[in-house]
Amino acid sequence: MANSIAASMVTPDTLAALLKRNKEWAARTACQYPCLFPDQAKGQKPDILWIGCSDSRCPETTLLDLQPGDVFVHRNIANLLHPADLSSTAVIENCGGVAAAMEDKSLGILDPWLLPLRELREAHQDELDSLPEEMAALKLVELNVLAGVKTLKRTNVVAEAMRKGLKVYGLVYDVGSGILQELVAGKSDKVIKRQFTSESFKTDL
Repeated sequence: MANSIAASMVTPDTLAALLKRNKEWAARTACQYPCLFPDQAKGQKPDILWIGCSDSRCPETTLLDLQPGDVFVHRNIANLLHPADLSSTAVIENCGGVAAAMEDKSLGILDPWLLPLRELREAHQDELDSLPEEMAALKLVELNVLAGVKTLKRTNVVAEAMRKGLKVYGLVYDVGSGILQELVAGKSDKVIKRQFTSESFKTDL
């Protein structure tokens, strides 16, 4: 079995090492494909929908030798499609979850799925209303990530693992630059300055 690069990086400085690798990848990719990140910041319109397994050995863009933005992906354990699974149905019918959650209009099958995100928006409505529309959408992205981290930490399995040293981080990926940025709850009320706009949430499948 080949040695895992990630396994060799599991140290107290794992996140810093991963963010360093991300910046190196982003710089390398931007040099090789100068238009890739700027084009992706305008939105996505992939021609391929990939429904696959969550198996870490099957990264779709790597296997297909494609670039970020070329494949719209829905992955789950065992690659199952259940009619009652709103997430998989929503993938097929629509996308742009955060942008949709910023609005009150009905989106059919997406409405139950986006309810937690809309409730999060309502809980921070005053803060979001004080921001320009594009920045408000980005702020909601960050709030959603932090809420997800909080929920994850509350699960028994994760809480127990954290007592044994597990670290949980919330990151936001900037499609306009390829850079990952860590979010830290309570450290700043400012929206992280990123290059992408609300156009980044648009999907036309």
